[in-house]
Amino acid sequence: MSAVKGKRILGEEAGGVTIKMTPQTRNSTCGTFLSAHSAQALDRLVAGPKFAAMKTIIRPFIPLLSLCLVLGLQAADKKSAARPGYTDTPLLPDGKWRVHDSARPYPKVVDPGPIEKQKGFPYKPPEGAVVLFDGKDLSKWTGRGGEASWKVENGYFEVTKTGDIQTKDKFKDFKLHIEWASPVEVNGDSQGRGNSGVFLVGAFEVQVLDSYQNPTYADGQAASMYGQYPPDLNACRKPGKWQTYDITFRAPRFDKNGKLRKAANLTVVHNGIQVHDKREYIGTSTHRKVGNYNNKVTEGPIRLQDHGNPVRFRNVWIKKL
Repeated sequence: MSAVKGKRILGEEAGGVTIKMTPQTRNSTCGTFLSAHSAQALDRLVAGPKFAAMKTIIRPFIPLLSLCLVLGLQAADKKSAARPGYTDTPLLPDGKWRVHDSARPYPKVVDPGPIEKQKGFPYKPPEGAVVLFDGKDLSKWTGRGGEASWKVENGYFEVTKTGDIQTKDKFKDFKLHIEWASPVEVNGDSQGRGNSGVFLVGAFEVQVLDSYQNPTYADGQAASMYGQYPPDLNACRKPGKWQTYDITFRAPRFDKNGKLRKAANLTVVHNGIQVHDKREYIGTSTHRKVGNYNNKVTEGPIRLQDHGNPVRFRNVWIKKL
């Protein structure tokens, strides 16, 4: 199942040919099919003169049964088309939206164009930057059991359902460049489609998600400050296309008594388009909860999330500020 211009497309196999039908066409077709074939089945089931009276009683109800089927399909379509998200999560500090609020408005969709025409392409690390992935190996990363075992090939590395990976080095304030691509073959929807995440100092997430014609809760789409703020714009490219994040991050500051003095903040440029501008994190990133600064994280690794989807990454470098 895929999304094409906001419509769900259903594939029906018929003699080796895939017939694509919208839900409306499918429902109408199913109703007509049931009416015609139920009548034929009834004739076969109760053949013979002694069942004539029974057929006379049952036949008028066949259109009603067909209508019930169509209404049931329509109800299922309506339910599946509901906006993803939650209505029972805590309110965020502004008191307007809940965490992962299904009613929160979506960012405006913009077309960033192909990466080859993006300003600065190809993106080479500036002087003083540390290259975290050079297209050859994950020697600067660690994973479950000590070794980062994601697949490396053709100049990129890919999630392999072996757990998160993170840099061996820790960082505090920095500029990070990272390129990623969701799978070209679309599977799943909402948070189950091309999902990963970039965790800054291991705690503050910038969401990675295939957000091309893929509705989800606004604070969980691509380039969101997960669970807190959606990006100002949805600048996602199509599935399988390479995308860029250029992130400027400054870690939180605490006084000598452990009280928050300055919140973590970041600027994110997604595919050449700025979507966050020195926006402050409410706290560390969590799911279905309001983040806080109880853990007092001031430095840490760059962590990439294994969410079970084969997301790819390449050209990763960082420069301390």
